[in-house]
Amino acid sequence: MRGAQAGSASDLEALFRAYWPRSFRAAYLVVHDAAAAEDIAQEAFLAAIRALDRFDRRRPFGPWLHRIVVNRAIDWSRARKLRAEAELDETTAAWDTPSEVDDATLASLRALSPEHRAVIVLRHLLDYTPGEIADLLDLPRGTVNSRLRRGLDSLAENLE
Repeated sequence: MRGAQAGSASDLEALFRAYWPRSFRAAYLVVHDAAAAEDIAQEAFLAAIRALDRFDRRRPFGPWLHRIVVNRAIDWSRARKLRAEAELDETTAAWDTPSEVDDATLASLRALSPEHRAVIVLRHLLDYTPGEIADLLDLPRGTVNSRLRRGLDSLAENLE
């Protein structure tokens, strides 16, 4: 981290290699569009690199980056909904999809609001605790728990 903050290209590249897979995965699971997820994750990395001088090295880099990624993915999902674009192209859904998430679950996740999708992805697919999610998304812990409960209830209902 120290080298990356000093502008070392090799250290920045090492950060990218270490955090790219989970960042892309988080974005993809929120937006369900591989091309958009790639753009979102790349833009989040660029934003993080631009803000490295303000990053506190005593804290872990991953949660900080994932907060940027998930917030950008939520913003993208909201904007897409507002623009009323066509439904996702199903041919991209299989690209780089996490192996533990089947097609029915992906379809059910897609039906949830971006806010519910985000907390479910962070909790159950990226293994963050509710407290960590609250910190990542700058939400009260009760809101995170509520979104998890409602999102999981809707997910179960959709899967039935």
